[in-house]
Amino acid sequence: MSSLPLAPAAVVAALDARAPLRLAAPWDNVGLLVAGDRPVRRLGLCVDLRPAVLDAFIASDVDLIVAYHPPIFAAIKRVVGQGTPERTLARALRAGLSIYSPHTALDAVPGGMGDWLVEAAGPVEANAPIQPDLADPRAGLGRRAQLCAPAPLHALLPQIAAHLGLRHLRVAGDRSALRSALWCCPGAGGELMKGAGQGDLVLTGELGHHEVLRLTDRGAAVVLTEHSNCERGFLPRYADQLRAALPGVDVQISPLDVDPLEVWSAG
Repeated sequence: MSSLPLAPAAVVAALDARAPLRLAAPWDNVGLLVAGDRPVRRLGLCVDLRPAVLDAFIASDVDLIVAYHPPIFAAIKRVVGQGTPERTLARALRAGLSIYSPHTALDAVPGGMGDWLVEAAGPVEANAPIQPDLADPRAGLGRRAQLCAPAPLHALLPQIAAHLGLRHLRVAGDRSALRSALWCCPGAGGELMKGAGQGDLVLTGELGHHEVLRLTDRGAAVVLTEHSNCERGFLPRYADQLRAALPGVDVQISPLDVDPLEVWSAG
């Protein structure tokens, strides 16, 4: 016998409990973005709610979508179908779907995306947020941790790639120098990485050119994955967390949700 569907409000309450919205960065747009009227039997999970991802979720009868990146971010003054956010909003409303985004709240919460990213470099100790939350110092944006076994960058790269499920990484800095401290942040972590220096390893999705120069000039090594490639690998763990919190709800990860950039070679 199939489980009874859950009210959207009950699902939203469980999502809020897993990653409290007060932990999100002040500039972020998190939480329930579109309030649909469909009871929830099936939940769709993605990083970027692009048109093909939305089409597939609608075709598979998803009732509520959790999009890690907020599909509605800048202010929308009218819905006339001229931009992707507008079309996403209009299609979701027509289908009765709810859309929720945890974004930086999920980065910050203990056991969330930030802690998962730390695991890429192997066993660590003294793992703590770079910007700790005042009420809960275990939570906060970014992570800094000491490697239990300091190692050169060339020895760390294979396990980082394996943890993230990637074949390609962009790297800068001395690959043979010993690395002792890991600084990481899902997505774009430029502001959080300003304190990294000699012997440190910076792991994030993207940094500006001059940010990379500043860090490597101070003796740090930099590993860049492309923005969402250091986020998407957390979705299977997040899906398991949601299944535990929402018994009977079918949680599915979109197979069409991929980073928009890929490696091209002329050779």
